Amino acid sequence: QVQLVESGGGLVQPGGSLKLSCRTSGILFDIYTMAWYRQAPGKQRELVATISRGGNRNFGEFARDRFAISRANALDTVYLQMNSLKPEDAAVYYCNANLGLENHWGRGTQVTVSS
Repeated sequence: QVQLVESGGGLVQPGGSLKLSCRTSGILFDIYTMAWYRQAPGKQRELVATISRGGNRNFGEFARDRFAISRANALDTVYLQMNSLKPEDAAVYYCNANLGLENHWGRGTQVTVSS
């Protein structure tokens, strides 16, 4: 059974940082492209960042200068370091594992940015 479990969300003040984790099981983690998406209330889900099996990274425009994605293949885990958080970053953040037409999603972790 494939599972993706996100953690690390919470309440942070504007300008603060959070590090999200997504631990996977049931997949051969090393060969998947891993990604983080987010969805705010009333908005479509949008790409935050991806990291390929080879370590190539892509970012949504809003994340390029403030967020970092990394993966620890030995731990079957992908991370999202978020810095200089803004109120508009508040959303549910979802982990995704992709291999061609195969997609797996976590249930998400809530990030709230508020003073």
